Amino acid sequence: MTDRACRDRLEQALDRIADPNGEGSRACLTVYADTARAAADAADARRKAGISLGPLDATVISIKDLFDVAGEVTRAGSKVLAEEGTPAAADAPVVRRLRAAGAVIVAKTNMSEFAFSGVGANPHYGTPGNPADRARVPGGSTSGGAVAAAAHMCDIAIGSDTGGSTRIPAALCGIVGFKPTKRRVPTEGAFPLSYTLDSIGPMARTVADCALADAVMAGEEPTSLEPAPVAGLRLGIAQGMVLKDLDPTVSKAFAAATSALEKVGARLSEVELSSFDDMVQANLRGGFAPAEAYAIHRERLQRRGDAVDENVRARIERASEMSAGDYVELGQTRARLVRVMDERLADLDALVMPTTPIVAPKISDVATPEGFRPKNFLLLRNTSIVNFFDLCAISLPLPRAGGLPVGLMLIARNGHDHRLLRMAAGVERLFAS
Repeated sequence: MTDRACRDRLEQALDRIADPNGEGSRACLTVYADTARAAADAADARRKAGISLGPLDATVISIKDLFDVAGEVTRAGSKVLAEEGTPAAADAPVVRRLRAAGAVIVAKTNMSEFAFSGVGANPHYGTPGNPADRARVPGGSTSGGAVAAAAHMCDIAIGSDTGGSTRIPAALCGIVGFKPTKRRVPTEGAFPLSYTLDSIGPMARTVADCALADAVMAGEEPTSLEPAPVAGLRLGIAQGMVLKDLDPTVSKAFAAATSALEKVGARLSEVELSSFDDMVQANLRGGFAPAEAYAIHRERLQRRGDAVDENVRARIERASEMSAGDYVELGQTRARLVRVMDERLADLDALVMPTTPIVAPKISDVATPEGFRPKNFLLLRNTSIVNFFDLCAISLPLPRAGGLPVGLMLIARNGHDHRLLRMAAGVERLFAS
């Protein structure tokens, strides 16, 4: 954060959102100009009186379009929900906690419809262009949030993460994205994609800002983040499918990153994880997100399927053939694999891998279902591992050297969020030096 008056910083954010030459109209679906100004003025008044609600006080924040705001219909990036939904009776718990901490909520941000895509395209409200190259996708599903944070329309963007929806857009847009251990942050009041896998996390330009927002949303006392020394960290470079089909930009950046970590004393080792293949086998009959999304949207798709993004609709409808037995078996298998993975990671501080194997695709490359499907699969491939195994993870932007953004993902055991954030802050400092 900076020492400038909150109202001044808010006005700059609103100017960027309103800039006709920018992506604000596509990134921000609802702009809370009046209420944000009132909140900013209140924050400035508190500051003058020597009063603080904590380190998140006066921070300009955006929230994803799937969070309930009292009196508003929660669209979740959908025209159908916008037309048929009923206004929320109350703010989502995370929204209440952010407001109580003094956060200034500036906008609701665009997203993939129903949060079911790693690409970030939205045929109803437009696809915000990637700040690094507006001809490219921002990543999803928290597309507008990543663009808003990267382009200084807010300090912190709050998103959801079911298979990578904070980490993928953060990686493609060159910022930090954090997926906490699921149980730490309440998901009530966030329109669901998968009851089993949904998590809520922040995106920002620094690890420290992500840590502040995460603590507030988890109902914890925010504290200053002390970066962990990188020297001596036990980092496992995951092998196998997560390193396949890397495009040249990602491959080069990842190799440079692991070399830099090793040079400063991190203890790197190659780690083979058969659980990855077990996960793939377990998901062959459908997976949690399609099955649970089908239960949520089945009746809606029967009535208004033609009004839903065709790529999203196709992914949901594939679960119509999944049996109850398959779903129960998947849950039992996952519980076993989660235990196996936790034991496997006990001797490591973190796993390391590229957040996504490819850089942001061009919007034109995903304009058809045939172009969309393979890119969506690749974007979700590495990040979705974290949700399946109930882990926590963070994506850090790697030095770009003029190229497109690439993310480095650090993954830690369930419940080791605070340690992970400290490690990430240390790695962030290394790459900034």
